[in-house]
Order: sequence, then structure tokens, then C-alpha cells
Amino acid sequence: MTEPLRALIVDDEPLAVERLQVICARLDNVSVIGTASDGQAALRLIEALGPDIVLLDMTMPETDGLGVARQLGTTDNPPAIIFVTAHDEFAVEAFDLDAVDYVLKPVSPDRLERAIARVILRRGASEGEESAAPESRWLEEFWVPHRSELVRIAAAQVQRIDAERDYVRLHVGGQSYLLLQTITSLEEKLDPDQFIRIHRSTILRRDYVKGLRHEGLGVWSAETEDGEALRIGRTYLPNVKKMAGR
Repeated sequence: MTEPLRALIVDDEPLAVERLQVICARLDNVSVIGTASDGQAALRLIEALGPDIVLLDMTMPETDGLGVARQLGTTDNPPAIIFVTAHDEFAVEAFDLDAVDYVLKPVSPDRLERAIARVILRRGASEGEESAAPESRWLEEFWVPHRSELVRIAAAQVQRIDAERDYVRLHVGGQSYLLLQTITSLEEKLDPDQFIRIHRSTILRRDYVKGLRHEGLGVWSAETEDGEALRIGRTYLPNVKKMAGR
């Protein structure tokens, strides 16, 4: 890209707006063309100015950031959205609305620069849309809170998902991450050819299952590649057996 991205900053906190303006002024690939302090003003300015990117706060009076993103999603050629917020619990909803990134406050210059780089990469990829494969209806990545930022995890990397009340724990290699999402709502977004639910509290990646073991009295367990034996719930047993051709 030779021209910088034209950015609109939307936040009801003047200090937050000022911080983003200062950071953006130091970046060669972004130019701030305006600011708004609430969702409705943001929508009016987006229509009038046609920015390439919106740095969007999540919690604002009247129309919040999610509301703005939903309305933009109904328009032709909407700007790219980067949520900039102090709240990590809206990440799942944000990415359901096709946000490019989700940056936690206080914003650091290098974190915002990485978010802007993601927008540029997406814009470059969109130039080859005609030859690109159709977008999958299934969830392909997670953005999970980790320390002071959100980490991208490809769905294909997740070996196991455990329910923890209103959260799920994603197991990736030797690490795990908590995500605010119920296991049932998450299951609906996962590719059933890639993941299988074996218990009301457990989902496994199919190729992570090494085998099935009959424990007696109708009790079965799934053996994982890591050597664990995980109980299979009776409700899910027929489907798990079907995976094994039984």
C-alpha cells in the first residue's frame, strides 16, 4: 500500500481518543480523519467520510460498539473494525461480527501497529477474492485473553475443550486458555468433521482421539494422544461410536 489507511477513532473518553491520536500520528500507514464520542455520531461520520478503518470502543452511551458493528455489517463495503476496549468479555461477539482485531486498553503502540498490519493483510488478500476459496461457515480461529492482549489460536490447534461454568478452557499443546463462552454455543460453531463432543463438559478434536475403551457396565472412555482416558457421557456415546465405525 502507498496510501495510509484513513482511520476514524470512536471513544467516549477524551483521554483515550487523545492516546490513539498520538499513537496513530507515529505510524506511517494510518491517518486519522476524524473522531466520534458515541455510536450514532460514528455511523454518521462513517457514511460521510468513508474511512478505511474504525478504531471502535466497546462501551458507549446509547449505541455501543457492537451495535455500530452490527449496523455496518448490513452496508456495502464497510470499513475494517478494530475494537479498542478495556473489556475482554466481548471478544467472541466481536469476531462473530468480523472484526479484524480486538485491542485491550491501555493500548500500546506496538499492539496497535500489529492490528493495523492485520487490516493491511486482509485488504491485500481481498484483492484476490475471485480466486479465493469460499469462506467456511465454521469457526476457524479463537481470540482469547492472555496477559494484556488477545492471542489468536487456530481452531485446528485446539486439542480439547472443557466447560467451566460460563467459560470454556481451550487446551493447546501444554497450555490452556479461558474463553467466556458456553460449551453448547461453542459446539454449534465448530466443524463436526473436526470436533466431537464426548461429554456435556468435553469436546475433543477428532484426530486427538487415539481410541475407545470399554470400562465395563456400559461405561466407555476416549483415549487421547496424550495418554488420558476421558469419560464418554451416555448421551454422546452413540455418536462417538459412530466415529469409530461401530
